Amino acid sequence: MGFWENAEAAYTQLRELGQEIPFHQEMIHDFYQSFVEGQRYLLYLDGIVVTIQLTILALLLGTALGIIIAVIRTAHDQQRQRKNLVLGILNGICKVYITVIRGTPAMVQLLIAYLVIFANSRNTFGIAVLVFGINSGAYVAEIIRGGIMSVDRGQMEAGRSLGMKYAPVMRHIIIPQAIKNILPALGNELITLLKETSIVTVIGLVDLTKTAMQIQSKTYQGMFPLCGVALVYLLMVMLLTWGQGKLERRLAASDRR
Repeated sequence: MGFWENAEAAYTQLRELGQEIPFHQEMIHDFYQSFVEGQRYLLYLDGIVVTIQLTILALLLGTALGIIIAVIRTAHDQQRQRKNLVLGILNGICKVYITVIRGTPAMVQLLIAYLVIFANSRNTFGIAVLVFGINSGAYVAEIIRGGIMSVDRGQMEAGRSLGMKYAPVMRHIIIPQAIKNILPALGNELITLLKETSIVTVIGLVDLTKTAMQIQSKTYQGMFPLCGVALVYLLMVMLLTWGQGKLERRLAASDRR
């Protein structure tokens, strides 16, 4: 018999004899039930995969939305005497979108999407990606807009004086400089999004947090599943923070060359 089998046999024997179970043996039993029995650790790994996939796809969608909205709002703000009607309408729509999304809780948005807008759909993963992407897009838009506005306005004027149109100047000159300025804020948004995805438990999507809750409901052991999930989130955030710092140092080194 292996270590876990011996530990469980000793625990069961003490229970049957009605004897007091030592604290360390109780902890080993709880750990066994939470992670080892029935290869439950594989369920946690599946939950981690779902959480990471959801975070990455939502961030990609949010970044795409954020760039589009930031460019529209920046173009509107940089107009001089002549105002473009279409641009004004688009800017108004973007402002309403940002106000509504930033002014309402993500959980409420998720429930509205799942129970009202997509009530006939059971594609919980797709709904979650869409909601978190739209939610993240509002914050990313303001981050990118702030980064664009931080770039010297003379850069835009220099590009336009060379005969370049607005879009190529933004793509080749302004946005690359803005990215360096907004990288810390984007990193924080990624970390926030990673942690915020845990609320998908309310629509039944089996992510990392939902996995811990399901195992807790079967074993009636809350400490190890929930503390284990908290530790996994902490490790993922620490890894992202380390990667973000390394990328920032590399970009800073490239500026000095």
